[in-house]
Amino acid sequence: MAIYLHLQTHGMALKEIACITKAYEQTLRALCVKDRDDPLTELVAKTIIKIAQKGLKDPAQISAQAITELEMLGERRPGN
Repeated sequence: MAIYLHLQTHGMALKEIACITKAYEQTLRALCVKDRDDPLTELVAKTIIKIAQKGLKDPAQISAQAITELEMLGERRPGN
């Protein structure tokens, strides 16, 4: 899973890792991503970590912000 590979390279406390992992799982469920090999999981992981590094600590808030950012990226893609 993409998030776990990223977390190995970031020096984070266990509490932060638990928060980020929960936000990641919530986001994938909200986006209906079931295939953990889907390339979208990498983008979700990077987005979640970026948001968490800005100081958000609540998994639900991190997930909601990630979904908003990902939706905005989708709207900017050609053909959308």
